[in-house]
Amino acid sequence: MPEDDLESLEPTASPAPTADTPTTPSAPVPISTVPASGPFEAGVSGLPVARVLLKPKRARPFFGRHPWVLDSAVLRVEGAPAPGDVVDLVTHDGSFVARGLWNPDSRIRVRLYAFSASEQLDDAFWRERIERAVAVRRLLGLDDRAAAARLINSEGDDLSGLIVDRFGDWLCVQFTARVMHCRMELICDLLEQSVRPAGILLRSAERGLGKLEGLQVTDGLVRGRLPDGPVFINEHGMRFGVDLSEGQKTGFYLDQRDNRQAAARFATGKRVLDMFCYSGGFSLAAAKAGAASVLAVDGSAKATALAEANAGLNGAANITVETADAFKKLDALKDAGERFGMVVLDPPKFARSRSTRDEALRAYHRINRQGVDLLEPGGILVTCSCSGVVTREDFLMMLSGVAQRSRRSIAFLECRGAAPDHPVSVSCLDGEYLTCVIARVV
Repeated sequence: MPEDDLESLEPTASPAPTADTPTTPSAPVPISTVPASGPFEAGVSGLPVARVLLKPKRARPFFGRHPWVLDSAVLRVEGAPAPGDVVDLVTHDGSFVARGLWNPDSRIRVRLYAFSASEQLDDAFWRERIERAVAVRRLLGLDDRAAAARLINSEGDDLSGLIVDRFGDWLCVQFTARVMHCRMELICDLLEQSVRPAGILLRSAERGLGKLEGLQVTDGLVRGRLPDGPVFINEHGMRFGVDLSEGQKTGFYLDQRDNRQAAARFATGKRVLDMFCYSGGFSLAAAKAGAASVLAVDGSAKATALAEANAGLNGAANITVETADAFKKLDALKDAGERFGMVVLDPPKFARSRSTRDEALRAYHRINRQGVDLLEPGGILVTCSCSGVVTREDFLMMLSGVAQRSRRSIAFLECRGAAPDHPVSVSCLDGEYLTCVIARVV
């Protein structure tokens, strides 16, 4: 998610008012008499201790349920809330808008969770939200303890600042908001009650996000016991070993689960190149689908060790794994006259802020141009971006530039996003970060 990019962020506007959208102020809603000082403690009433007044004409996105209130939208604060305290968001003349949690050290001053003055952000509220998110994964058929799934996807599950992934019997929890980290013990209690894991591990957020949030997190076990080694999971008939203590993100790229299968449909009989292979997800899917051979490349020796282990675990003898710099390797393959029937490009995030968006697009252009040059006529390009500040339209326009420069015809067959256990709220489209294009190159 591009939540770490707050240089020029403003909440997206809500749709035009409807019959259900407040357009005129109602009577001011009085705040609770709960004391407005002291740190958060689990079990408090969940009623507000302060009011945050918006500047005039800044309420519309929040009537549209956008969950992030930036410092630039705040007129003043009535009361003395501590980090993590419950506050009411009100218009400049005192009309209730929403209820959320306060962080004076973040540009996201308030994260909103309730849009009715009758809802309290108490233990029962958080229990209902967590159970609702888990129930959605059950509905999706993703509750198999031999597999893995994202159980909570922050804004997509109306739990802004909280990510929970389940790998077999273990949970990896990632706090991207200080206000949710304040509730870590309560959240872990509720997860234990709802999911009954063998253990809960804490994973730090992306680089720089902790500083933006005033949040310090140390990775490690917080509940239960550690797994004896890698946790083995099933995915579409494949087995993967996941290192929960050192793997990227929370241990594995669950968001690409269905994209790996979609791409594999085109791999049969082809020579496949998988760049930025990490633990070999796309490689194994292609090999299992009948690829003639797969060359899997990553710049991290730890990643390629995982990919080799996973290839062995699945008996995929047609996968060759190599540790190399992606850009240099792509150039070397071109210079050697190599050609492939499929090229997969799934790089790490190239842009972490809007100020680096153009630089990221140049990097995406470069690797995609290199990838296209390695494809035989009629070959398949599978290319991805997980940079949230690079929109899908940006990415497709970049590919248009690649087609012009390479003098090759590129037609996308599918344009995909993250797996359905990574829902995106229509009130916070900032959560749509992954683009996966499957294209035919003539």
